[in-house]
Amino acid sequence: MDGLTIGKLAKEAALGIETVRFYERQGLITPPPRTESNYRVYPKGEVARLRFIKRAKVLGFTLNEIKELLSLQHDPHSTRTDIKKRTLTKIENITSKIQDLTRIKAALEHLASECNGHGPLAGCPILAALNNSEG
Repeated sequence: MDGLTIGKLAKEAALGIETVRFYERQGLITPPPRTESNYRVYPKGEVARLRFIKRAKVLGFTLNEIKELLSLQHDPHSTRTDIKKRTLTKIENITSKIQDLTRIKAALEHLASECNGHGPLAGCPILAALNNSEG
């Protein structure tokens, strides 16, 4: 048998078997052929592909974005510009999320500072602010 079973593939890529199956269902890796004994045998090159997917996820790319990156990587007409544009777009998205999270954090810090953390729930400034339908 030339290739890897799903267990060996998952182990070499440092992923769970269910993750490999999920990526297969999502079209990120190609379903492998089956042996005569009905085992799925993955090409050894799939380890590198799974590691690419894993690293791209760590960097915040969505599965659809990863699918695009993989497609571009294997398209002979793709250029560095194509990849850089997607990376810059991702940076813009992350910057926007950081700004949103910073605003949320400041609002929560303000709410937390309004509450001394003692006494009954009645009159709790945090709950009062969350129940306020104006804001």
